[in-house]
Amino acid sequence: MDWGWLSHSQYLAAFLVGLFGGVHCIGMCGGIVGALTFSLPQTKRESLRTLAPMLLAYNTGRIGGYVLAGALMGGLGAVFLAVLSPDSVLVFNRILQVFAALFMIALGLYLAGIWYGVAKVEQIGRVLWRYVEPLGRRFMPVNSPAKALPLGFVWGWLPCGLVYSVLAWAFAAGSVAKGALLMLAFGAGTLPALLLMGAAAATLTRFTRDSNVKRTAGFLVVALGLLLLWRALV
Repeated sequence: MDWGWLSHSQYLAAFLVGLFGGVHCIGMCGGIVGALTFSLPQTKRESLRTLAPMLLAYNTGRIGGYVLAGALMGGLGAVFLAVLSPDSVLVFNRILQVFAALFMIALGLYLAGIWYGVAKVEQIGRVLWRYVEPLGRRFMPVNSPAKALPLGFVWGWLPCGLVYSVLAWAFAAGSVAKGALLMLAFGAGTLPALLLMGAAAATLTRFTRDSNVKRTAGFLVVALGLLLLWRALV
């Protein structure tokens, strides 16, 4: 049986984690997006032509930070594979596949509202954030896309259980390209919640908070994780 499609399904799962974790994203980054908006004069805030470039620049920088982090974690996984003996590579590669599958299952349970263990991963990044956060202050107040872009890049490293969980997943991918693509897919999933602030975001939030929708998305991710786990074990 050809399991090639399953390898690519991890990107769909990462996208779903970002999309249905949108409520969490609004809670983490919504205040920053609000600061971007209210740093502009009222006349510019009410103009989509003025506001859109700011939001696009911020989110481009934020997702760029995700992609870089994913590439670094994927590269780190690749280094581990490179220094091992040929026999050990097969064993370690299988361990990474199992690790990635278990994280996919954990993220699915988070989306379904069953288990929130991935949120504890945020504690890992708080030490690093103490050094990164002051860099973002240099671009405040944000009154141009040129400032919004680097601010978004800095805030892409904000301690977030979802982000760090997908980064662990990127490490398990064992490849710079795969790690970057996983984080790109995740970042693309978070875009609707953070771009459509206001009435549209409220509608999206209600949709993503719907228990049936969350369970369906979560169980879909869990099912993909179980398939990956079964494939790794057999």
